Formats: sequence, C-alpha cells, structure tokens
Amino acid sequence: MKNDFAFTLKSTCLDENYHPSSQTRLTTNFANLARGASRQQNLRNALNMINNRFNALAYLDNPKGDRYRVELEIITVTMSIDNKNGSNDLPMIEVLKTNIIDRKTGQQIEGVAGNNFSSYVRDYDFSILLIEHNKNKSTFSIPENFGDLHGKLYKCFVNSATYKEHFKMPPIICLSVSSNKTYTRTEYQHPVLGFEYLQDQYSITDEYFSKMGLKVRFFMPANSVAPMAFYHSGDLLADYTDLGLISSISTMETFQKIYRPEIYNANSVAGKIYQPNLKHEDYSLTRVVYDREERSRLAFEQGKYAEEHFIKPCKSLLEQWSANFTL
Repeated sequence: MKNDFAFTLKSTCLDENYHPSSQTRLTTNFANLARGASRQQNLRNALNMINNRFNALAYLDNPKGDRYRVELEIITVTMSIDNKNGSNDLPMIEVLKTNIIDRKTGQQIEGVAGNNFSSYVRDYDFSILLIEHNKNKSTFSIPENFGDLHGKLYKCFVNSATYKEHFKMPPIICLSVSSNKTYTRTEYQHPVLGFEYLQDQYSITDEYFSKMGLKVRFFMPANSVAPMAFYHSGDLLADYTDLGLISSISTMETFQKIYRPEIYNANSVAGKIYQPNLKHEDYSLTRVVYDREERSRLAFEQGKYAEEHFIKPCKSLLEQWSANFTL
C-alpha cells in the first residue's frame, strides 16, 4: 500500500473582508473572529495588532515602526482517500501562512506556515476519543496509541511533494503554554525569540505533537508577558530567518492576547518561575470580540464530523495504512 494519500491545498487571503467559507473549520480562531456584527472591525483590529507587534520586534532600520506589513493566507489542506466506496475527501488541516511585505524595498518575503494549526483528527482525538476513554473513570489515562494516526497523517503531509511544492520551510506551530505546568526562565536569550523557559514535565499536547515529529521549546519574546510553546522539527534557532520567526510571534501572540488574555494580555510579566492561570483576573481585554464557549462546542462537533466521515468509514483502510507507514 502506498504511503501517500493525495493532498490538495487551497489558499484564501485573510484580510478585513474575509468571510469563512462552508469548507472552513469553524473552530479555527480567525473564523471565530470573522462572524457577527463586529466581524470587519474584529479582523481590522487583529491585523493591526499583528503589524504593530511585527514592526516593534523588527526594529532594525525601521525608525518609524511601519516598514513591514504582514499578509496572511489561510491554507486549507484536503486529503483524498480512494476506498471501495469511492473517493473520500476530508478537509484535514488548516493553518495560517505568513508573508512579509517590506515597504522600503517593495520585496515580498516568505514567512512561516503552521500558525493557528488546527485539524479535524486532532479534534476527534481530544474532544471525542480522550473524553470517551475517561468517562466514569476515577483516574485519568491516555488511550493506547493515542495520536499515532494523526502523527502519521501529519508527517505524510509535510513530507509530501504537495507540501514541498508550496513551502520552503517546515511548519512552526506556536501554542499557549499549559496552565497545569510550571516554567522556569533560563539565562539563555535569543535575539528574536527572547528568554527561554524550561517546562517541569511534558504535557499531553507535547506527547501528542512528538508523534508528529515535533519538539518543543518555550520562549518569551521581548515585551511579552508570558512564554509561548514553539513546536518544530529540525533546528528552531537555525532553520528560520529572523523575519520569519517574528512573523510567527506577532501572529500567534496577537491571537493569544485575544483568546487567552488571562495569560498573554496580563498586566504583570511572568517571573523567573511561572505557572499560567486562566483564572487570573488582572488582565486587559483587546478590542476584538471572541466567543470562547462557541469554540469549545465546535471542537466537539467537528470531532464528531471526523469520526463519522473519516475515522469510522475508513477504519480498516486507515489501520492498514498506519501499520505500513514509513518515511
């Protein structure tokens, strides 16, 4: 059996005129912002926050703080499976890709893919499988082979000819730090990523992403108030340009400020020893309306979608493919 499924990429510009399509995963943060009466102002404010943060970090030869503009593409990845019932197309993954416009030179600079990473199969694993596995149990546990299929599907995609045709660098997936882990600041300070923090123990997400071939490091950029988790393959510090890293920081820190303000828009800065707290009350709100409860509900609904349209109908094929998958 072949290792490769067929992947199709679709690119949509994320600007203040963006409207989520019927194909968009509605749990994706930018889709949440782009609905309702405040949709255009939400998007405009979020994009301004990204550009302002980018220029603050890319301050060299940028005296007015307006040299750069970040353009965002929504990359929707569809996977096609041929089985006995015919072709089965699943909208598999959605990410943001950054592109950087240098207003001084007119140059367009490629940024980084992976921002706002979301996946139907991950929704299924965390919102359906993990919850069902622990229902009515006194102690929490992880299902056997949890994340194996998702990890192999992700590796299959990023190693595919389709990915390499569209992107020069592997993704960086930047997430919030875990609210039940403790982080200790080290003496190492990267010129772009800032101070590195070490985590006291691995989280479920760390283990899950490790099956995707990703390692994690934690950094708090200059003038940030909390560290972020950077999941990557290869060498985070050597494989990306400074502007590419800045594009990921400015994009993801903006979204974290919007939907994790208790951590990333707090009015106090993380100390040498830091534990995030979503019940923290000393924080500021952005001028962006965000429905956190809707996002949690939709994660369950889209996990069920993956189960009904992908996991169950393709069960035997996926098990055979997963057992034989190699890179």
